[in-house]
Amino acid sequence: MKEEIETYVRVEPGVLSLYAVADKANPTSITTFEIYANEDAYTAHREIPHFKKYKSTTKEMVKSLELLNTVPIALEAKKGLRLE
Repeated sequence: MKEEIETYVRVEPGVLSLYAVADKANPTSITTFEIYANEDAYTAHREIPHFKKYKSTTKEMVKSLELLNTVPIALEAKKGLRLE
């Protein structure tokens, strides 16, 4: 997942940020937070070959999936922030 996220952000201009976090109490429970420039960028992301490969590779690992469509209210980050 780490490699995929890095690729999406680097290669796709419409992918503004992607975050993946694991629940400390249940490390196999992963939440991702994705920010796209617009709806077209999100649609384009879903059609690129490396996303389709990721989806097909992980389809047996994903036990549930819930997509929430949100409206940004306040989004801030330190410039160049990268957590390891």
